[in-house]
Amino acid sequence: MPRLSASRRLIQDLVAASRILAAHEVLDAYGHVSARSERRPGRFVMSRSRAPALVTAADMMELDADSEPLPGEHRKGFIERYIHGEIYRARPEVMAIVHSHSPSVIPFGVTRTKLRPIYHMGSFLWSGAPVRDRPLGQALASTLGAGNCVLMRGHGMTVVGDGVQEAVFRALYTEMNARLQLQAAQLEGPIEFLSDEEGRRATDANRGTLERPWELWKKSALTRK
Repeated sequence: MPRLSASRRLIQDLVAASRILAAHEVLDAYGHVSARSERRPGRFVMSRSRAPALVTAADMMELDADSEPLPGEHRKGFIERYIHGEIYRARPEVMAIVHSHSPSVIPFGVTRTKLRPIYHMGSFLWSGAPVRDRPLGQALASTLGAGNCVLMRGHGMTVVGDGVQEAVFRALYTEMNARLQLQAAQLEGPIEFLSDEEGRRATDANRGTLERPWELWKKSALTRK
C-alpha cells in the first residue's frame, strides 16, 4: 500500500470522526468522512469501504484529485468518494467533508419544506441547504456552491468544514436541527427561524468553541470498546 501524505494526527482525527458520528447515529453502516491532505492539498484521505464504527488508522487510503486511489492501492474505496473529490476541487478552502444518510434530514430532501436554522447550534444552515437530485460529483458540488450543507433527494446530506472538527460538528447538528424543526412543525406556528445575520454571528461564535465538544466526543469515541 502507498504511504499516506497526511499527518498521524489527521489520521487519528478521521478515525475519531467516523466513530463519533456512528455513536451519535448520524452515520450507520454507511456514510463516510474525509479530509484534505495537509501536505498534498490536491489529495484527500478517507477510509476504505468499511462501516464507520469499525474504522481504524490502517483503513485509511489516499485519493488523487480525480478521487482515484494512488498506484499500489488495491483495497475497495467508497462508491461515493467522487462527492468528496469534486467538492475539494471546487472549494479550495474546504478541508473536511461528511456524507451521511442522516434520518431526520431525509424528509427535507423529498418535500418542499426547507431545512433552516432553528437554533444556534444549527446556525451554519443560514447559508441554505439546497436539494440535489443527482447525488454524485460535479453536479453536487455545483449545487452546494458556497454553502455548508447540501441535501440529496432520497439519499441524505453532505456537509463541509474548515477541518475535521467543524465537519463533524456540522453533520451532527444538521441532524439535530432537522429533528428539532420536525418537532417544532407540530406545534403552533409560525416557526421563528434564525435570521441570516443571527446565523452568521452564531456560526462565528461556535467556531471559537469547537475544541470543547471535540475533546469530549473524541475521548469517548477512541476509548469505547
